[in-house]
Amino acid sequence: MRFHALYLPIGVGTFHLESAKALFDASCAMLRSIDDTVETPDDMLLRVDALDAFIADKTADLVIVQNLTFANAAYISEVLHRFDCPVLLWTLREPVIDGTRLRLNSLTGAFSAANTMRAFGRRFAYVFGAPEESRVQQEIRAVLDAARVRKALRSLRLAQVGHTPQGFGFGRALDAELLKAFGVHLESIEARELIDTARGFSDADVADYLADARTRICGLSRIDEKNVLDFARLYKAYAEYVRTNKIGALASRCWPDFFTAFGTPVCAVLGILNDLGISSACEADAFGALSMYIASALSGGSVFFGDPVSLDEGENTVTFWHCGMAPCSLAREDTGAGAGLHCNRHIGPTLEFGCKPSSAATIFRVGREPDGSVRFFAAKGEALDKPQQFYGVSTVIRTQNDARSLVETAVRNGWEPHFAVAYGDISAAILALGNMLGIPVEQF
Repeated sequence: MRFHALYLPIGVGTFHLESAKALFDASCAMLRSIDDTVETPDDMLLRVDALDAFIADKTADLVIVQNLTFANAAYISEVLHRFDCPVLLWTLREPVIDGTRLRLNSLTGAFSAANTMRAFGRRFAYVFGAPEESRVQQEIRAVLDAARVRKALRSLRLAQVGHTPQGFGFGRALDAELLKAFGVHLESIEARELIDTARGFSDADVADYLADARTRICGLSRIDEKNVLDFARLYKAYAEYVRTNKIGALASRCWPDFFTAFGTPVCAVLGILNDLGISSACEADAFGALSMYIASALSGGSVFFGDPVSLDEGENTVTFWHCGMAPCSLAREDTGAGAGLHCNRHIGPTLEFGCKPSSAATIFRVGREPDGSVRFFAAKGEALDKPQQFYGVSTVIRTQNDARSLVETAVRNGWEPHFAVAYGDISAAILALGNMLGIPVEQF
């Protein structure tokens, strides 16, 4: 279903309506420029009955309540009674301070609304400032992005293919936990089922999939022909499974089964699925796949998935790596996404490349606590212009804050060893999403 946000400009008619009207018009224009799904009223809502009439037949995934002027608690009470969705409370600056009339008194209205929302036990986002301020626009955009992802999560089907390997239990998820915290539906399938499906395909059956893979991966001709054809069989098996079952994210077992029972790794298949819009993690890390899905939805692109493996205090960097799985679209332009052999098993094809640079990047993880509750990890930085650091795929992130402190604190706080790395700064939207879902965010 289409995302729908609702703008509610509330106030009373006893303040300076010329100032209020000018800000109402500017706010409508700004909101539409950010997100054309935001529905705005034709006029200011200056009475409770006017507010009631406007919202009577409305649905919303986010309501933006703006105090055009002071409004008492009756207004927000009607909003909370009508809508069970995230709320963004927006306070305007007083437009003129000249020793005469108080034009709007928006800030007092915000205190009144916030006090009532606390009494209702409702979390809310808050922004202060005028519609032309870039900070205000960025904060509102982040909340809109978060609300859109919150809605998308409630229709997400996440598949866990096989079980986590021995000692990798941090990635296991329970269907009830994901449904309670995010509204996400978890499906499970054994890895052998997809392996058996792949074995049933002929060379002709997978010709189109192999042709597609050759447009994404360089050097497949250097890999044993049987392994390349078996990789294409896996590609078709996974692609048809996610399409048939409407899967939006996937966590797949990889080693040892795909080496020992099938003879060909699944790494490159998962990398391609990410570029096809199916956030896919290896080592059956369901919370890793969920992290990738959220980061991808907020950034609008494919995201990296891997382990923090190296710290360089001099460069203030952390290197993230994995042994052959990453979206091909993240490869450096001078090398492309190369095909290679797995660094430990010496079987291919896996993916081999260093990731392209980005002036902004965000490290993100959905972490699971021992009691089943969840938390978010978020750190800002940039992806440096670095070549491949080790066999497999790597990206080098210069963190905004001290990299050594980030690593030491994250280890001491017991974070999982898998992280998503998104291109772009999505930290504000992560904070907003955490607030909407009641999930604490640890910022590094």
